[in-house]
Parts: sequence; C-alpha cells; structure tokens
Amino acid sequence: MSQESENSQQGFSRLALAVESLVKQERWSRRFANFLKLAIAGYIVFFIYIASQNLTSGEEFENLSSNKPHVAVVKLDGAIMPGTKTSAETIKPLLREAFKNESSEAVIIQANSPGGSPVQSALINDEIVRLKTKYKKTVYVVVEDMCASGCYYIAVAADKIYANKGSMVGSVGVRMDTFGFTGLMDKIGVENRSMHAGEHKTFIDPFSEKDEAGRKFFQEHILERTHQQFIKAVRDGRGDRIKETPETYTGLVWLGDEATENGLIDGLGDLGSVTRDIIGNDNIRYYEGKKSVIEELMGDISTQTASKLSLYLSTMH
Repeated sequence: MSQESENSQQGFSRLALAVESLVKQERWSRRFANFLKLAIAGYIVFFIYIASQNLTSGEEFENLSSNKPHVAVVKLDGAIMPGTKTSAETIKPLLREAFKNESSEAVIIQANSPGGSPVQSALINDEIVRLKTKYKKTVYVVVEDMCASGCYYIAVAADKIYANKGSMVGSVGVRMDTFGFTGLMDKIGVENRSMHAGEHKTFIDPFSEKDEAGRKFFQEHILERTHQQFIKAVRDGRGDRIKETPETYTGLVWLGDEATENGLIDGLGDLGSVTRDIIGNDNIRYYEGKKSVIEELMGDISTQTASKLSLYLSTMH
C-alpha cells in the first residue's frame, strides 16, 4: 500500500470517528433536552397538585372551623391608609364577619402597625364599638412589634389590650410632614411661577415662602382638633384604667412593661396566651380577605412545597 493510500485511509478513519462522536453528542443532547422538558413538566404538575391540595384542605378547614367554637382573629398589619389591606374598607367587613359568626366566642385584633390615617383609624374604631355592642362579644387587641398612633386609636376600642414586654405602644399625637426648598431655590436660581387663587392655598407648598397664618390655622383647626378626637377615643376606651400624666398625650411611646404600668394596655401576653389562658379556647380562625385562584396558587411556593415534601417523606420512614 502506498504512503498516499495509507494516509487517505487514516484520514477516513479519523473522519468516521469524528462523525460518530458528533452523532453520539447530538443524541445525548437530545436525550438531555427531553429529560429537562420532562422534569419541568413534572415539577409543574407536582406544583399544581400541591396547590390544589392546599386550596382544598384550606376550604375544608375553614368550613370545619367556622362551625366549631373558635376565637376569631383579624390581622391589622402595616400602615393604616386608604386603598390598602389595612384600610377601613378592607378591615370592617372582616370584623363584621368575625362578630357575626355564631361560633366565634371572642374577637382578637392582632396588631402590628405604626399608625397612619386618623380618619381610617377612627372609622375602624367606631365599627369595633358598634359591633361589640351589637353582638355582645369581647374584643381583644394583641400587639406584636408595634401599636402606635392610628393603631392605638383602633386598639382602645377593644375591651382588653395585651402586648409583649418589648412592644412599642402609644404615640397619642397627630402629625403632618412638610418641608421648604426656597433657600435652595435662591442659591441655584430657580423661580417658583405657580399660580393660585385663595390667599392660603399654598400654605404647605414646599416651593413657596412659609405662610405663617395658614400654618397656624391648620395647626389649630386640623391638627389640634384631630388630636382632641384621639384623646377622647383613648379616654372613652380606656376609662379609669389609664393613668394620665403630662406625657400621656404628647406622642411618646412606651414599651409593653411600662405601658402596662401607665394603663395604656392591660397586661403582657401574646396570641397563644390570650386564647389559651384568658379566653380559654385555643382554636383560632383567621378572618382574611378572599384571594383569587392565581394569588392562592402563587402564594409561598417554596414553603408549601417544602411542607408537603416533608410530610410525604415522613410517611416513608
């Protein structure tokens, strides 16, 4: 065999090996891609199954607990503002449902809020007073990290308030934040050319000169009067339990242990201790806004999956 023929044969052999390797690699890539697609499809099916099981078990539990004597719990979590989950529009229907259920022995408001709108707070306060009078059920507030300002405005409508020793409670005051840029505008050469009708229409405009007369009117007719409404709500709700001092209505806050001493709250406790030791029923049912199917499915996926897997694996031991 000539040298040229031998080289040609070796070249064909190397080419054949390369083609064979490429075919094997392509075959492996297709298998891996198919496996990956199958795994993703399996996970989606598994997730849908878990979500549907949670939805079903949640509905079954709700139906079961609603007909069993229980303590109704309504959460008040976050700043109290219109258009939010803590607005009067959202909280009031939950309170009505909690009070109306004949199987609820008492109502607990689980509070964790720095406050917010005085109007929203007053609306919720009024509704609590109305409902507890109508249904003759005891209302408790259990404070977690904080119940200040508008949250405390709501809390004083309850029959009893409990908090942790480290909870911040109080802030019986009213505020409105504003600021002014006129000095900075002068330095950088910016001129305010806004127009208005009404002498005091721009009394809180940060780009206009300070309107002392307008600010004085707002202080006396809005802030002070709202503060007095807040103070009245505290006195009506707490009665002679509150030990008033010159500091009580200044906007200061106290930790739970001192709040107990000065009468802002009735004692130290949490949700478990109040239901177990004071109400005598630790069967809790949360009253929450209805969620859409998508919101239910897209809840805490990792937590739901982990809990289901843990339960499944524990049954395999």
